Amino acid sequence: MIAYLKGTPRISESSLVVIAGGVGYGVLVTNSTLSFAAEQREVELEIYTHVTEKSLELYGFRSSEEKKLFTLLIAISGVGPKTGLAITEKGSTAIVKAVQEADIKFFTSVTRVGKKLAQKIIIDLTPKLGSIKELQLAPLSTFQTDLSDALVSLGFNEHDIDELVRDTSFEEMTLQQALQFCLKQLGS
Repeated sequence: MIAYLKGTPRISESSLVVIAGGVGYGVLVTNSTLSFAAEQREVELEIYTHVTEKSLELYGFRSSEEKKLFTLLIAISGVGPKTGLAITEKGSTAIVKAVQEADIKFFTSVTRVGKKLAQKIIIDLTPKLGSIKELQLAPLSTFQTDLSDALVSLGFNEHDIDELVRDTSFEEMTLQQALQFCLKQLGS
């Protein structure tokens, strides 16, 4: 198993090859690591070796913290190494914050991550990274969905809308009354 590489970076068609001891190792990295490596004469990478029946892939990270977060992500059922790398691209601090705030939209912005997988990521990582907010796993009602869609079309932040719509009781309000209420809340 390869756990660490130090060598000369060579960028080839948006992929990284690290030349160490006369051997070129193809390493899958985030775009930010690729940009960083392009400006260096020598790189040091923490390596995660992924072996399957059909392939052997090396995933490179600039820090052990980034590698640890990646290994936590791919330990979740449904998150493969390429999806884990795409999530890792968003940065350790942002990922930890998204988990702590149960920000499902943060994870669904990554290709191949739907709402259920995003919820699973948050649920699985919360005990490891901590939580400051209860998870909202119940789907929105039709009324709440219509209200959210109307507010999104008016240009308001989806995270703020979701929080307001979930935390407010709209019993005995028409959609128009609820919309007016939300506009006042979001406008202040």
